[in-house]
Amino acid sequence: MRISTKGRYGLTIMIELAKRHGEGPTSLRVIAGTHDLSEHYLEQLIAPLRNAGFVRSIRGAYGGYVLGHEPEEITAGDIIRVLEGPITLVEGIEEEEPAKRELWIRISDAIKGVLENTTLDDLANHTAINESDAYMFYI
Repeated sequence: MRISTKGRYGLTIMIELAKRHGEGPTSLRVIAGTHDLSEHYLEQLIAPLRNAGFVRSIRGAYGGYVLGHEPEEITAGDIIRVLEGPITLVEGIEEEEPAKRELWIRISDAIKGVLENTTLDDLANHTAINESDAYMFYI
């Protein structure tokens, strides 16, 4: 399974909207400028997200987009499926020998588990751990 720029940039849009949740609409121009992305490309990605109900558009001079649900109700898997299609690691595993089939199923289930258990709220509120803070040594 390979996630294309559709999935990656779509996730970027949704994380930005989650970060700004409750602050009113955000334009794609702002998101594109913040991440140095093509506004035109983001316009193509927002349509399927809007059709799926994950975003709502607000018209007007101060319009833009807002989340269609609370950030904790939308998973990374929801977004990837809308933009990339079904999440499959290997196709045609039915013909594989049982040991390899089991491996592919376990890997696929692990990936799906991460995507389904990671919400927009998790991603929007993620703070990177400074490597120097990751380990504490006491003498």
